[in-house]
Amino acid sequence: MALHVLSSSVQMFIPPAANTVIELFLSSSPHLTMALAFALLALLYLVHRRKVDIYLMDYSCYRPPSSYRLSLSMFRESMVYDKMDPDSIAFQCKILEKSGYSEQTCISPSLACIPKTKALSSALEEAETTMFTAVAGLLQESNIEPKAIDILITNSSVFCPTPSLSAMVVNEFRMRSNVMSFNLSGMGCSAGLVSVSLANDLLRVHRNSLALIVSIEPLSLNWYNGKVPSMLLTNCLFRMGGAAVLMSSRVQDKHRAKYRLKHVVRTTKAQNDQSHGCIYMDVDPENEVGVSISKKVIDVAGDALKTNMASLGPLAFPYREQFMYLFSLICNKLRITRGTGIYTPNFNKAFEHFCIHAGGRAVIEAVRRNLRLRQQDVEASSMTLYRFGNTSSSSIWYELCYIEAKGRMKGGDRVWQIAFGSGFKCNSAVWQCLRDVKPNTATAWKDSIHSYPPQVPHSTFD
Repeated sequence: MALHVLSSSVQMFIPPAANTVIELFLSSSPHLTMALAFALLALLYLVHRRKVDIYLMDYSCYRPPSSYRLSLSMFRESMVYDKMDPDSIAFQCKILEKSGYSEQTCISPSLACIPKTKALSSALEEAETTMFTAVAGLLQESNIEPKAIDILITNSSVFCPTPSLSAMVVNEFRMRSNVMSFNLSGMGCSAGLVSVSLANDLLRVHRNSLALIVSIEPLSLNWYNGKVPSMLLTNCLFRMGGAAVLMSSRVQDKHRAKYRLKHVVRTTKAQNDQSHGCIYMDVDPENEVGVSISKKVIDVAGDALKTNMASLGPLAFPYREQFMYLFSLICNKLRITRGTGIYTPNFNKAFEHFCIHAGGRAVIEAVRRNLRLRQQDVEASSMTLYRFGNTSSSSIWYELCYIEAKGRMKGGDRVWQIAFGSGFKCNSAVWQCLRDVKPNTATAWKDSIHSYPPQVPHSTFD
């Protein structure tokens, strides 16, 4: 009797033709019945244990209207009107002149107007505009209904309202009542890949599901009016932007998806005091709130990247590159070779494209130099910084969009996304392109991709 119950309980997973065969076995021999039952259980176990592929269906990057742009002259004029300290104005203008930004980067309208408006209503309006525009464009392009979303993850480092950003998205698009929603805050510019890692874990547990990630960083409440140089940097670096990303663990999406997720590696150096405090929200002597960026941030980022690469290398690099690195390391330890140093792996053997977080020209150049990359390898990062500025956690998606818009993404290509964030964190994601990606004229780079890369004067932060 128990065997009959067991067999009937698994019949729902078996095609009708196979059910007929099962009935014949059940009516013929109890030994065959037992063998069939155990075989079915083994089959179900193997199906459950098989690796789940995680796909990137599509993504959408928010493109602010040209009326939101912040040129250097407008930047200087607004600070003079706000009666900022002359030394602070001179410092910010100097940084902006060397930042590698074009005259097309955009900022929230509340900060672009004269005088500036720092209000919760402005921040909410900026968040809604960025999120809703990106999500609506993504769902329309993917032909996905909002109610089909099973997992929703939003991330914003500093702006954390109540109700949460994820609740705002659920309300706007009337998503299901049982959608699994998460809101990440305080994770810095690497929060986009933290969200990818969380979505990856959830999709592997909840199979045949869709996950929507929304990465933004509203600026309306984050403008710093004080005099501390390390806090004034945020005014110069961060710009308006955001991205929506659709991931899937559904088997039927394999032929529709653009990429398959190969690896996600997360690294935190928060156990080290210098790393923990290099990007820090604090109050200055005049009681002005701001985010301080230490001069040690490049060194801290390099250390975090080194640790991250130690975990990623065995997963992504060819065996020859791993052997060469290990051999040089052993020789260096035993002092067999002198003056040659540790072998630096050829990253172009492991990846065809690189999306390095556009945190600043100094950050991009430091990564390029330390990894011995070519100038064309960091072109997407440099052009994203030039056109859109540092859009925080969404910058890596603008970079991927740039590569696609240039028509460079081919089937089989591997993409390495690298993001840095406060804490200090370095996170990596490796994607493999599943098919040739045709340039899309309806992206954030529309009607301007042909003009990139322009000749940008070379300079770095002092």
